[in-house]
Amino acid sequence: QVQLVESGGGLVTPGESLRLSCAASGSIFSINGMGWYRQAPGKQRDLVATITDVITTYADSVKGRFTISRDHAKNTVYLQMNSLKPEDTAVYYCTASVKTYRAGNYFRTDYWGQGTQVTVSS
Repeated sequence: QVQLVESGGGLVTPGESLRLSCAASGSIFSINGMGWYRQAPGKQRDLVATITDVITTYADSVKGRFTISRDHAKNTVYLQMNSLKPEDTAVYYCTASVKTYRAGNYFRTDYWGQGTQVTVSS
């Protein structure tokens, strides 16, 4: 019903930059917040950054290096990642809190993308 598709991952050397994109599509009435999480091998999935109309939040480990932004018209969220480090290596997942409407009712559901691999290695 709602799909999130990430793009922009890849292999870079330390200090380089990448920009991730995530586009939401489907039966969307509105989107409250969007965000990015990441999961390294053998570790839990951790928050990277989130954005709503009033606030953005970042994990301490990425503050000053990563920037989250959003295009409401395109239902798209971006993550600009600068000064990448080997410890940033992970699968990055996009998430969105989506309001849908069907059969006379509104529903709010959190959706996830399938993830995009980011590898930082020399």
